[in-house]
Amino acid sequence: MPGMAVDPDTHRNTLLREQDERIARDLAEAMRSGELQSAASFGKPLTEDDGWDETPAEFRMAFKVLKNAGVPPPELAVFQARAELRRQLDAAVDDSNREALRQKLAELEQALALRLEGMRASGQL
Repeated sequence: MPGMAVDPDTHRNTLLREQDERIARDLAEAMRSGELQSAASFGKPLTEDDGWDETPAEFRMAFKVLKNAGVPPPELAVFQARAELRRQLDAAVDDSNREALRQKLAELEQALALRLEGMRASGQL
């Protein structure tokens, strides 16, 4: 009816549902045509980015979206550096090397914890 206000949430939900339905139709068509099966990665698990497991769950999807858009957040590099330090620490055989790696890891984790706490306090999380 003219003049009636449209609830923005209802409108948004309708648009999202229509988009989901279009995607489902397009995927079904690609499956029927064989296009999906011809992809090199079809039926194989997706590879996880370095640092995925070490990244807090609440950041994973947002970081992945930003990274795929070509805008990786600075925290992503810190999580990846932490993962690499952990791998190096696990592989280290020399005690002095292990201690140096432990120290680097501790400093990195402290900086990361302060950054995350700052994000929580400012409402960015």
